[in-house]
Amino acid sequence: MQLRSIGGRSVSAIGLGGMPMSIEGRPDRERSIATIHAALDAGVTLIDTADAYHQFADEVGHNEELIAEALRSYGGDTSGVLVATKGGHLRPGDGSWTKDGRPEYLKEAAKASAKRLGVDAIGLYQFHRPDPNVPYGDSVGAIRDLLDEGVIELAGISNANPDQIREANDILGGRLVSVQNQFSPRFRSSLPELELCAELGIAFLPWSPLGGISLARSGELGAEYSAFQEIADAHGVSPFRVTLAWELALAPVVVPIPGASRPESITDSAQASELMLTADEVARLSAA
Repeated sequence: MQLRSIGGRSVSAIGLGGMPMSIEGRPDRERSIATIHAALDAGVTLIDTADAYHQFADEVGHNEELIAEALRSYGGDTSGVLVATKGGHLRPGDGSWTKDGRPEYLKEAAKASAKRLGVDAIGLYQFHRPDPNVPYGDSVGAIRDLLDEGVIELAGISNANPDQIREANDILGGRLVSVQNQFSPRFRSSLPELELCAELGIAFLPWSPLGGISLARSGELGAEYSAFQEIADAHGVSPFRVTLAWELALAPVVVPIPGASRPESITDSAQASELMLTADEVARLSAA
């Protein structure tokens, strides 16, 4: 497994996204735990979660608690695992997603996440999504305060545009370590954010790096994007593995976090760091 850096901490080049294990269509708890253990077995040392990764209104933090349980029950050393969580997004329980970027809310949410994760300080805490009803600087200011108070060790943002990345980094005094945006063969509009992160030396964490849960579960990624399937066939691997290898090749700051709900899925994804694409292949995929 290749290693990459988030705020000076070495992590696996491929992370694990926890959301599919806690929202609609989630597997049973036993399979979810097995999936997280398979990720750890494969050398994954970055696990991404959020307090909003749950299905019903009365189970806020479902995924955080699941990850904490899996880490506790794992037979090996987990001291090098960086767990990244997020706050500022909510699920009322009716299938919708709402936002709350109020500083007072974010501070309480972070402390609640730390308790669920069973840690004194959260490894990486990210502002989940801008709230149009709260000035962005006020929300990021709360993340800065959490960093200064030692509630969190590293600070990041999610679903941000270039101006917000620059603003957040300024408010944090140059301590912004990660930006988590959607990016995949299907969704490439975050390329400017990826390029800015590469310029600033900030980790860029693509969420839904395989094009979303439905595309990944259906296995249609290769059918929709033939170049990815053709290059996968040439290497004798899955188009999912090619997709992640392509993203890794775009910049040394990229750390994809594919979601998974089966051990087999994350085991395959983790091997993307070993797949070396040629410059011509990367160019072909970028143009596809």
